[in-house]
Amino acid sequence: MELDRPAWAALRASTPLSLTEADLNELRGTNDPTSLEEVSDIYLPLSRLLNLYVGATQQRHAAVRAFLGESDRPAPFIIGVAGSVAVGKSTTARLLRSLLAQWPNHPDVELVSTDNFLHPNAVLQSRGLMRRKGFPESYDRRALVRFVSEMKAGADRLDIPVYSHLHYDVVQGERQTVRRPDILIVEGINVLQPATTGHLAVADFFDYSIYVDAKVENVRNWYLDRFQELRRTAFSDPRSYFHHMATSTEEDEALEFAANTWRTVNEVNLLENIRPTRGRATLVLFKGEDHRVTRVRLRKT
Repeated sequence: MELDRPAWAALRASTPLSLTEADLNELRGTNDPTSLEEVSDIYLPLSRLLNLYVGATQQRHAAVRAFLGESDRPAPFIIGVAGSVAVGKSTTARLLRSLLAQWPNHPDVELVSTDNFLHPNAVLQSRGLMRRKGFPESYDRRALVRFVSEMKAGADRLDIPVYSHLHYDVVQGERQTVRRPDILIVEGINVLQPATTGHLAVADFFDYSIYVDAKVENVRNWYLDRFQELRRTAFSDPRSYFHHMATSTEEDEALEFAANTWRTVNEVNLLENIRPTRGRATLVLFKGEDHRVTRVRLRKT
């Protein structure tokens, strides 16, 4: 079913808004204009819906454990968040992590980005894939599926790689520790990719999935706006992989580089690999030109 913004916002019911403007500033991505009104109208109803799903799943797991005579904690409820580069999926994932942790029956919420499972640059270079970074083949999909499957199987603790956007590479020797949460959010552009024949996909372990959508031309404009902001901020750090874009590169030349990267890499990936997975999502958030969600498509079953 499809709901317009007012109809969806009404489903918030009495869910309280716990975030402050300062909290939201910490959660927003670069150049992301998400407001407290957006949180109230879009993300509070979504957190309420997900809380109902988590509660029902926890009850089902408790019934199975009682039948088997087991007493351990249930496996995490796993949520996938997908969408294009620059569409705002990372902000969506961080907001959900914060809002879902406010509910009393699942206070422990972890967030993992699939960027952590990108092959290191040295591997991508050796395979001729540096210009395909973000495409399905640039990820260590076996390691990603193994991580999610072990989480689903009830692993108490897993250590995974860490990707740095500053260095544009996996950080050697650094690890993110994920301890068996109540909810695990897995965010990434290709998390809804189907499996190849005879294999499992990461999405096979999701209890719920969300796709953040917008018109391609809008996402392109957001990508270019974000690139310009990064030139003024993160790229100015001498440690940044793209530091030259903030110093030695003229603005017009830098913008042309960004536009070409969008046209030859990110848009191709969006149209060939990311957008085709939208129909696999349990819920789709459609964004308008101003980044505000205008409608929501919900699968009821």
